This record gives sequence, structure tokens and C-alpha cells, in this order.
Amino acid sequence: MSESGIAHILRFDSLPSTNQYCESLDPSSVEAFTVVWALSQPAGIGQQGNRWESEPGQNLTFSLLLKPTELAADQQFTITQLLSVGITDWLLALLPHTLHDDVHIKWPNDIYVGHRKLGGILVSNRLHGHRLQSSICGIGLNINQTHFPQWVPNPTSVALLTGQTMPLESTLHDVVGCIARRYEALRSGDANQLLTTYLDRLLNYCQLANYLYRNTPLRATIVGTTPLGLLRLVDEDDRLIAADLKELQYLFPSE
Repeated sequence: MSESGIAHILRFDSLPSTNQYCESLDPSSVEAFTVVWALSQPAGIGQQGNRWESEPGQNLTFSLLLKPTELAADQQFTITQLLSVGITDWLLALLPHTLHDDVHIKWPNDIYVGHRKLGGILVSNRLHGHRLQSSICGIGLNINQTHFPQWVPNPTSVALLTGQTMPLESTLHDVVGCIARRYEALRSGDANQLLTTYLDRLLNYCQLANYLYRNTPLRATIVGTTPLGLLRLVDEDDRLIAADLKELQYLFPSE
């Protein structure tokens, strides 16, 4: 394994989807922290089957294979927390301090700077009995792309934020290295700290904000997440709501 935590990199000029490629592999024959990286991913997908738009050769589109066999099946959301916190660790180390307060995780696992999306994560878990066997973690990060199609909502990139072009391979090692350090801390029993950091970086955490909940306007405060990853909110009448991904939509001031 390299200093970044990567066991192997399988690099492709183009793959329809790195997650789909990983799903075709036998997990028992692939080492944990293997990365499948494609410079072009024309059929990349995000949450709820949404298309992931990425200009070929400009961004990072890859899948990371984990084997978190120490986690029980009902702890699957820990993988989402791990990836989100690791990626924001990398981003905070990269961006100027003036932007640090703008770095957030938009529940459950989008990476935002201000109200603009820099990255997304899609996790597919395989179970063995009551424990996790493997996790295929699809990650898309906007690195050097500066122009996006009009249909892409509120995008940003490292280049737009810093004015700098980043070398993709070394950036890939940096990102996975941050995830690997969080993973090692988790394996050492630091799950509570991981959850605390995830919540601290969660967009709108402990703030009264506007949402659409089941297509109805909702003004509420995010107070946490459930072990299975539902978002816990308290509305203005002090009613507790546990929302899943399909039920809740963030509303930003410009909307």
C-alpha cells in the first residue's frame, strides 16, 4: 500500500461507470483501498440515479473499494460519514482559510462550498450476514473544469475557487490519503469523533432553514442523523421529523 493509503490504481481512459466496473469484480480477489479511476466516465451516476456531469480529463471520477468488515449492517451510514469527512479534510487543507467556513457536507454526502456543489458520493454496500463485506464508493470531484452545461445545478470546482489547475493523479492520492486516515481512526475506535465532525460540517446543522418536505414547504432545524442515515429535523412546532433522501429538498436563498 502506498503512503496515500491506496493499494492499487486501475486507471482507464474511459469507463461508462467506475462503480459498475467495481461491481463486476470479485471482492475476495481485490485488495481493500483499490481505486478504479477513469479520465472519462460518460455514464456516471449520482444519488437517485441522477447523471454525474464531468468534462473528460478535467476532474476526478473514481471508485474506491473498502472492506469494512468490522462494521455491522446497521452501521452502513458510517461509510458515508467517513468519505464525506475525509474529502472535506482534503478540501480544507487545500482551500484558503477565507473559504473554510463555506466548506460543508450537504446531507447525506454532497460536498459544497457555499451553496455550490464541488463533489458527490455514491456508496454501494455488500453484506455478509449481519456485517458489511465490502463498500464500493463512487466519488466525483470537480477539479479543473471551469465551464459547465446550463442544466448542471450550482456547480463549482477547485479551479474556480482557487484559480489554479491541479495535477489529477497527485490530487487523487491526496484525497484517498485523507479518507484512509479517517478510516484508520475509525478502526481505532474513533466513531464518535467521526460523527461529531460530520455533524459540525453538515450544511444548516443547528440552523433554522427552508426545505421542501414531501413537496410541502418546511421551515426546520437539522438536529442530527439516525444510525441508518435519515436526517433528523425539528420544525417550528417542535415536531421531530426523520426524512429520507427522496423526501427532502434543500432550498437556498437564491431559489
